[in-house]
Amino acid sequence: MFLTVANLGMWAAMAPLLLTGFRRESARSETGTLEEVCISAAMFAPALAALLVVRYVDRTGRIRDVLALRWPRPHGRTVRSCLLALAVPAALTTVALGVGGAFGHYPLGVRWQGLAAWAAAMLLQMLLSLPLFFGEELGWQGYLFPRLARGGGGARLVWAYVGTGAAFALWHLPTLLMGGQYPGRPWYMSVPAMVISCVLLLPVFTWLRLRSASVVPAVLGHTFVSTASVGMVTVFAAPDAPLDPLHMGLTGWPGWIVTAAFVVFLALTGRLRPSAYAPGGRRHRQRPARTRVPEPP
Repeated sequence: MFLTVANLGMWAAMAPLLLTGFRRESARSETGTLEEVCISAAMFAPALAALLVVRYVDRTGRIRDVLALRWPRPHGRTVRSCLLALAVPAALTTVALGVGGAFGHYPLGVRWQGLAAWAAAMLLQMLLSLPLFFGEELGWQGYLFPRLARGGGGARLVWAYVGTGAAFALWHLPTLLMGGQYPGRPWYMSVPAMVISCVLLLPVFTWLRLRSASVVPAVLGHTFVSTASVGMVTVFAAPDAPLDPLHMGLTGWPGWIVTAAFVVFLALTGRLRPSAYAPGGRRHRQRPARTRVPEPP
């Protein structure tokens, strides 16, 4: 039921753009008022689906507890978790742009003048966008991933990551058909590319959620990836240079390489296993077994 409501909500919100034949042709294109309204409405669909299912179908507890809609505790941990949720996507994006530039696929041309003003404007945009990304992550990290991973390990846990990532990607199908994330690319290229991007990025958001026992850091991480990270691709490029999202940023092959390496690190260090974390979000520490010294006779 969750996926049905989430996807119906997305298609309904995107209907005005689909019916008018809207199509994004360039990565530098600005979105108009109608596009902003439709996208904003669509982003609340996963949260609405999660709230309806928890309230009327599952009835497994208080909505706030079930969806991890809480601040990380204690308050010092809140600050650290939120800063990490911004720093990790920023680092991944920077390295991905460097990889693309090193291979000649990203036209690096950082313009330092005005960079501080851009960063301030981007921070304001992220703050204003936060409610929209709560609309998404209450569905993906608050509801779907925990349900798919519940009580499981091994193959089931892998399926939870892959299944949630694929559902997250295919939920974007209406925007992909309009060239949203990959302007100028046909759907049979953009859809597989989006699936790869989401399957790789989802464990990063999940790790942020698991280590804090809160959906808030995942929301911040997603907000950065969909706003500041996309902005970095444009602002760090040479002026007027053609931009192809398949060859740059976190949604292109350089980002896939960088994100995959980070996800492998998280997996090998046990940070992607929900069972590795206490209810408060702290990792269980393996204590060495105490050797009992026999008493003298």
